[in-house]
Amino acid sequence: MKVNLISSFSAGLLLATGISTIAYFSSDSHVSKAAGQPASNQASVSKDEMKKQLTDAGYIVQTKDEYNKNLDAAKNGTAQQEAAPPADAQKQNVSQAVINVADGMTSIDVGRMLVSANLVPDAFQFSKDIEARGLQNKLRPGTYTVDSGMSYDQIIAAIFH
Repeated sequence: MKVNLISSFSAGLLLATGISTIAYFSSDSHVSKAAGQPASNQASVSKDEMKKQLTDAGYIVQTKDEYNKNLDAAKNGTAQQEAAPPADAQKQNVSQAVINVADGMTSIDVGRMLVSANLVPDAFQFSKDIEARGLQNKLRPGTYTVDSGMSYDQIIAAIFH
């Protein structure tokens, strides 16, 4: 190869690099602004407003302390509590259970809690029913209250939404 050809090629690369550099650094992009500052066209939202917006959208919002408390309660087996029977002796006894669903729990875990509260007969069958209905991905962390006066479908609807 000729030295003249290589010199011309190198000069072209250097010129292209210089032009690209100037174009990159002279653009007025919001990406190059300091991190952590909101863009000028976005309004600042308070924590309460954010929590309300997320709750309205169907999300369950918990602080880290609330989450850890619910997780510890679920791990220690204090996830269900039976309520006192109704005052009227002629009515059927209704037991109530508070189900704490922690992150990472599955439908079989929920089924086991419901079996121990005598609300469903079989945890494995409960899990299979959830999968048959396509609700296995609808389980969200939170605290749910169900009672023996609810039908099987109502219990599922209360926990899986």
